[in-house]
Amino acid sequence: MSTPKIVSTENVATQKQPTRWWVVALMFFFGWMFIYADRTILNPVMSSIGQTFGLDKAGLGLLSSVFFLTYAIVQIPSGMLGDRFGRLKFIILGFVIFGTFTGLTGVMGGVGFLFIMRAMVGFGQGFYYGPQYSLSGEMLPEKYRTLGSAIINSGQAFGISLGMIGSSFIAFDMGLGWQGPFWFFAIPTVIVGVLMFLLIREPKKVASAASSEPKPSILSLFKNRNLVMTFIMVFCSLYGFFVMITWLPTYLAEIWQVPKSQTGFVASLTAWTSVPAALLIAWVSDRIGKRKPLLMIVFPGAIVSILLLMFAPSYQVVIVALVLYGLLGKLATDPLLVALCGTNSPKAITATAFGTFNFIGMSSSILAPYVTGWLVDTTGSWNTGFYLAIGLLAIAFVAALFLREPRKVEN
Repeated sequence: MSTPKIVSTENVATQKQPTRWWVVALMFFFGWMFIYADRTILNPVMSSIGQTFGLDKAGLGLLSSVFFLTYAIVQIPSGMLGDRFGRLKFIILGFVIFGTFTGLTGVMGGVGFLFIMRAMVGFGQGFYYGPQYSLSGEMLPEKYRTLGSAIINSGQAFGISLGMIGSSFIAFDMGLGWQGPFWFFAIPTVIVGVLMFLLIREPKKVASAASSEPKPSILSLFKNRNLVMTFIMVFCSLYGFFVMITWLPTYLAEIWQVPKSQTGFVASLTAWTSVPAALLIAWVSDRIGKRKPLLMIVFPGAIVSILLLMFAPSYQVVIVALVLYGLLGKLATDPLLVALCGTNSPKAITATAFGTFNFIGMSSSILAPYVTGWLVDTTGSWNTGFYLAIGLLAIAFVAALFLREPRKVEN
């Protein structure tokens, strides 16, 4: 007699929310927007920070790597804690932490203080990914899930553009120096966390009927062939992405003499063009019920775009290369990889699965800024860093070949 009651209660989580699914999507959109804005405001002012503290490119790359190190370390624990104690609690806690330390980054101190502040920003942001995707997957009704997920993911592109353009404008056009962007972005970040607390109610979890089956362990994720291939692809895809967004403003200023006040706008072209591309790719993927065919297109396309950037004969071709990377790079690939992770993960540990997925992917972001800076310092050429990114994208393409998908993937 109790079984029907439990089954119907489990469905309440999604049935309760159809009238306010857009609130969930909108708040998580703003979440990603300020995560990526606070993450990328560093990039347009890196050269100024280097001059202030006497850091070479390897040192500046290490500043970004420290952020991603703490971010990646938190991924798996945040997913496990969210599964156990409540996902929204840790999302809000993370926003308060990284908003506060974003503001403190702009406080003039020694180089050690600067590194500690960026590490703490990464720590706070690390509480978002796994809990957010697990929570939105539960709270978005089936008929709005693709649209809602696309709205949420597009916050990343808006955040990159906001961070790049805003940082350049505040630091150079307003004349507030490299500290200014950190002050400006701190307050709205904390406000977003407060709004999530006020507007989102996490559905209560209902214990399984008999708990006859043991809860899957994190090791079970690595026994699934499709998940292993997905983990490889996200690592390789994100490496190239963080080479691009970390170093693109500096590259444009040094190689193409783009004014510092404009580098943020030009670099953000990859983000703007990725929004319609991601929506289209997600729609096509849902229509055909498969991810693999599209992955076989986007990875070679991303390789071509980086090659075009490296050997562009004119500035106009550079713009074409950046637009092409936006259309076929990491942000456009995200819906496919996130869908693969969600489809193949055990339902009982979805937040843990997404935390593991992002931990592996963001591990590449620890390496990409420093390794690229070190290669440029050592060889004197930007191309060596780009070649490594291309090689990893080629590995991602090979991993996609080993995916096994049914005839139609269920949403």
